[in-house]
Amino acid sequence: MKKHILILACMATACSSKKEQRYVPDSNGNLNQVTVVMNNAQWEGVLGDAVRNEIATIYEGLPMDEPRFSMKQLHPKAFDGFARNSRNILWFKKDSLASFELRQDQFAKPQIVAFFKGEDQELMAEYVRENATLIQELFQENERKEKLRRIKKAKANENTLENRFKISLTYPSAYKTVKDTTNFTWIEKPVQKGTLNLIVYSLPLNSVSSNPLTQIKNMRDSIGKLYVPGRLPGSHMITEEAYLPYLYKTELDGKEAYLTKGMWEVKKDFMAGPFVNYKVKDEKNDRWIIVEGFAFAPSLNKRDYMFELNTIISSFKQNE
Repeated sequence: MKKHILILACMATACSSKKEQRYVPDSNGNLNQVTVVMNNAQWEGVLGDAVRNEIATIYEGLPMDEPRFSMKQLHPKAFDGFARNSRNILWFKKDSLASFELRQDQFAKPQIVAFFKGEDQELMAEYVRENATLIQELFQENERKEKLRRIKKAKANENTLENRFKISLTYPSAYKTVKDTTNFTWIEKPVQKGTLNLIVYSLPLNSVSSNPLTQIKNMRDSIGKLYVPGRLPGSHMITEEAYLPYLYKTELDGKEAYLTKGMWEVKKDFMAGPFVNYKVKDEKNDRWIIVEGFAFAPSLNKRDYMFELNTIISSFKQNE
C-alpha cells in the first residue's frame, strides 16, 4: 500500500484570509487531555497500544509515573457536535489510501487534529510511532498556550520580581510573595494538602563548572539551606540524594539556559516532591538568573501541578 504523509502548511504559516474569517467555536476540555477517535477494537489492539505508548508517554520528573496526556477514547459514531470541539484530537479512519495529516482549527479554535487513515491497525500504528514526537510537541504547545491564557484572566499584579531582578513571570493572583530578601524571592500558592512554589535568585556569571549537573545540585542545596527551611528545627530543602536529576541545555526568553528536572527532599524531615529549575544566562548583567518551581502535595498526582509551574516559567521575560 502506498503511503502518503501530508502536513498542512497552515500548521507553520498563516492560512488563507478566507479560512481565517471562517467562524469556529472556542475549543474546550480539560488541560492535558487528548480525544482519541477510534473504535473499541482499535483502542484495545495494537493501535490503541501505540497511542498510549507513544503519545501518552510518562511525564518526566515526577515521583510516580503519570502520563503526559490523559486519553479520552471516543467511538467514531459519537464524534459529532460538542465532542469535536476538543483542543487536541487524534482521529483514526479506515481507508484504502494510507495517510497522516495535521489540521489546525478544523472544528474549533485553538485546535490541533492529527488525522490518520489506513486499511489496518499496524500501518496506522506505524504512522503514530513515526510522528509521535511532532504530535506531542504540538499538543504540549497548544496546552501551554491555553494554560497561559487562563492564567492571564486572573494574573497577579505583584512587582516583586521586577523590582528585585528586572524580570517578569506571568502567574495567577493566588500566588503570593512569602519571602523577599536581597537576592532571593519565594512566591507560594496553597493547594490541597500543600503548596506550589516559585523561587528566584541570581549568581555571578563566572560561577561555571565542567560538571553543570553537580554545580546545579550544590547550588540548590546551598540555597535550600539558606532560605528554604523544613518544618522541623535544622531541616532544609536539598536535592534528593537517591537519584540524579535530568539535565538539558535549552533556551528561555531567547537566552542560553540549563533545564533541570528532579526530586527535592527535606533533610531531617519527611517532605519531598518534584522540581523544575532553569538556570538562565544573563550576559548583559554578568549573572545567572535561576527560576525554579517545586510542588509539595503528598499523596496527590502532581502532573498538573508541575505543568502549571512549567507554564509560568515559560513566560519568563527579562525587562532590562
